[in-house]
Amino acid sequence: MSSSPLDHGRRNVVLASGAAMALGLAGGAAAAIETLPKERRMSTLVIRNARVTTLDPQQPHAQALAVQNGRIAAVGSDEQIMREWGNEATIIDAQGRRIVPGLNDSHTHLIRGGLNYNLELRWDGLRSLADAMAMLKAQVDRTPAPQWVRVVGGFTATQFTEKRLPTLQELNDIAPDTPVFLLHLYDRALLNRAALRACGYTKETPDPPGGQIVRDSLGNPTGLLLAKPNALILYATLAKGPRLPIEYQANSTRHFMRELNRLGITSVIDAGGGFQNYPEDYQVIEQLHRDEQLTVRIAYNLFTQNKGSEVNDFRGWSEILQPRQGDDLLRHNGAGEMLVFSAADFELFNEPRPELPPELEPELHDVVKLLVEKRWPFRIHATYDESITRILDVYEQVNREVPFDGLHWFIDHAETITPRNIERIRALGGGIAVQHRMAYQGEAFVERYGVQAARHTPPVKRMLAEGVPVGAGTDATRVASYNPWVALSWLVTGRTVGGLALYGDENLLEREQALRLWTQGSAWFSGDEDTKGTLKQGQLADFIVLSSDFFRVDDAQIADITSLLTVVGGRIVHADGDYAGLAPQLPPAMPDWSPVNKFGGYHVGGTATGLAAAHHHHHGVACGTHGAHGHAAQHAAPTDDLTAFWGAMGCSCFAF
Repeated sequence: MSSSPLDHGRRNVVLASGAAMALGLAGGAAAAIETLPKERRMSTLVIRNARVTTLDPQQPHAQALAVQNGRIAAVGSDEQIMREWGNEATIIDAQGRRIVPGLNDSHTHLIRGGLNYNLELRWDGLRSLADAMAMLKAQVDRTPAPQWVRVVGGFTATQFTEKRLPTLQELNDIAPDTPVFLLHLYDRALLNRAALRACGYTKETPDPPGGQIVRDSLGNPTGLLLAKPNALILYATLAKGPRLPIEYQANSTRHFMRELNRLGITSVIDAGGGFQNYPEDYQVIEQLHRDEQLTVRIAYNLFTQNKGSEVNDFRGWSEILQPRQGDDLLRHNGAGEMLVFSAADFELFNEPRPELPPELEPELHDVVKLLVEKRWPFRIHATYDESITRILDVYEQVNREVPFDGLHWFIDHAETITPRNIERIRALGGGIAVQHRMAYQGEAFVERYGVQAARHTPPVKRMLAEGVPVGAGTDATRVASYNPWVALSWLVTGRTVGGLALYGDENLLEREQALRLWTQGSAWFSGDEDTKGTLKQGQLADFIVLSSDFFRVDDAQIADITSLLTVVGGRIVHADGDYAGLAPQLPPAMPDWSPVNKFGGYHVGGTATGLAAAHHHHHGVACGTHGAHGHAAQHAAPTDDLTAFWGAMGCSCFAF
């Protein structure tokens, strides 16, 4: 057998120019190489010379696999697969690399995130605030008026060696005229003076419910907005910025999907979100689906937008959508993660746990009963065990009135859930979707609740021991990063991105166990456990060729893994390294000044992408006041129109 990345079968054999260069082909040989069809659709595809982790207990390991008509046709040894399929296939040599099923994020916000991805400068993965500020300065210089520079989640101050955020003075020095909006977790946003002017925030702007505009001694907004404890002020402010026209939103969504493909994601379950109404805000993703430009499979949940009228939202949607309506690429997945606003607990660990109002029970009862009657699957955001207890009380009551009878439902997050409530979820046939929010907020949790409480937050290993379906995800993009390898690293090592060790062995997962949560585990949450998550005959041909072997690299290297080749339904949707050129090229990110064109997305390895020469120095001295947030500027949210607040943003805490 040849050791080239791609070999010639007897029919429809092709190489792309990028792969040809990787093979050292030049001159006439390179010129004679054909290019793949635009869609990179192959009637038969064989990947050989690989370490295949199938996650199929009947055949856990293999050397090769064959794909036909978008599904796995066979898995086995090189000799077997080449003998049975090689003569009629396009053949790719994995060169001994690890192949695993495509990763499936059970809780993310791809649809909303895609609409804005091209507008956002990402600090995800950076290890130096100096690099982050150098990127910010470079983007300020290339952003035309009246556009903003936005850093919207995906990072935390603890990931930086400096262990701090920039000061407001540093932001103002870098960008005296260009609005800058910087979102940190669920807790705060930093705005420079230009952003304050663009938002119309003045001394007269009042604080919104649950938020604070930090002010100076004269009552003027300083530029610091605090969630106290909900994030309405943060997201309502973000919504004031310029938006992309719809054709740019489509381009932005394609770039975001390709970024997820680069990290090995082939499927997601979209949890909806504030300011994401159906069907208006789904037209871009639906058009991309019609144009066959989806490179990630999406199952989407619908998130109520109207406080006090939640049951009417779901009743109306249930009249136009059937359960699981759609196909394997884009499909409705039920209700949530917001079912009723009265049940939304806030996940800001540096603030006290909120007490939920008494209307939770009757409002949630009416919505859940409707959903069960309509046979709509549903999910609900619940961070704290106290919230979960009250939610399960309602679910058990509804189940007595209208049996759930196998309907898929699940709790999202569940950081502080107790063994008793895990048992109650199992008894009702539910699941738990966990995310790596503690990798970004673990330090704040430990500071408030202590080291011992953090050791089982969330108690993933206990959930699995109880036999509850568990799926893994990120809750990206506005808080934690969308990088699944950060989540896998957290599950295996128990460490935050800042290096804090949270868990003991009793709550750490083995690597294969963690991978199962990101493949087979997540598939349950969209009812796809029979078609996704395993590399065996008949399953969807979604898989990835890893840049480094997940099962062999050191713990510290897990978060730096990417995919060299990502295949969705037998179609190559991302290719890098030796396989560069095998995936369709994307048009440049729109607009041309988009941060994506210069800096890309997640910064693998911690080094700032796109900085030709980063100035490795601190932009300003450490600020003692800043560490205590005493320098923080208070900022009044757009409380001039509370109807627009609630109607447009959905809920004050969302981040969802």
